[in-house]
Amino acid sequence: SAAAVAAGEVPFALGSDTGGSIRQPAAFCGVVGLKPTYGRVSRFGLVAFASSLDQIGPITRTVEDNAYLLQAIAGVDPMDSTSANVPVPNYVEALTGDIKGLKIAVPNEYLGEGVDEGVRQSVLAALAVLEKLGATWEEVSLPHSKYALATYYLLASSEASANLARFDGVRYGYRTDNAKNLIDMYKLTRSEGFGAEVKRRIMLGTFALSSGYYDAYYKKAQKVRTLIKRDFENVFERYDVIIGPTTPTPAFKIGEKTSDPLTMYANDILTIPVNLAGVPAISVPCGFVDGLPVGLQIIGKHFDESTVYRVAHAFEQTTDYHKQKPVL
Repeated sequence: SAAAVAAGEVPFALGSDTGGSIRQPAAFCGVVGLKPTYGRVSRFGLVAFASSLDQIGPITRTVEDNAYLLQAIAGVDPMDSTSANVPVPNYVEALTGDIKGLKIAVPNEYLGEGVDEGVRQSVLAALAVLEKLGATWEEVSLPHSKYALATYYLLASSEASANLARFDGVRYGYRTDNAKNLIDMYKLTRSEGFGAEVKRRIMLGTFALSSGYYDAYYKKAQKVRTLIKRDFENVFERYDVIIGPTTPTPAFKIGEKTSDPLTMYANDILTIPVNLAGVPAISVPCGFVDGLPVGLQIIGKHFDESTVYRVAHAFEQTTDYHKQKPVL
């Protein structure tokens, strides 16, 4: 979706964000990607991976286009019990460019170890731009961020294990042609139809939910998720938005990290806490490192996409990174 928008093949596209799958590609491709508040957009029709984390959102070339698209898809849906019955404001009206007096929190965990120096400098330069526009920023701490990755992979894999159990070749989707009996059909359909990464997550989730391990893993992860959510709530009592990089590095080469799943998982470390907390976040282009785009992540309070858009739009109007393209 992000590559199609970046290439100009389509004016906009939709993505589904469970742990960063809208914002990370948007950052890598130099486009705008928003993960709305959980429940802001209906998930009806989505192939569920982790039901308590998945959220549909828009990918566009500009913040204004993004606001128009969210306006069209947001709202309560009788077909989705998790969609929130919360009024949808006019997002385009929020794009005033005025952020005077806005208070920004910058978590020190988001600019620490593992973040590329070029990415860090791009984010600091973006904060300087927002300062010139009248905003102020301070460093804060989200102390439970370090547990986000482990929490996410336990919860998401557990939910995937339950959600993907329905893909058994009986009701819909792929069905193997090589089965001799019913048990064969279940086994072969799932082994042929799912890729290695999907199987890895199903196995991890099934283990975490199994008798004897449920309390030690799944239940404990749910408790840590609550602590991560509280970290955000505590910061939002004093600040309007939280800002940091979307990804710790620019895009990597195809196949460069597929042999190392742990490195791939760690690439989600800046986006995952947002899904665990259920808050909205946008990625907007904020610079280049070695000719490749860098994304600035702006995180807002529950159902406050308007403020997220206002900050993103003010930054976009003062810079021209969204008009530049990487040299490929």
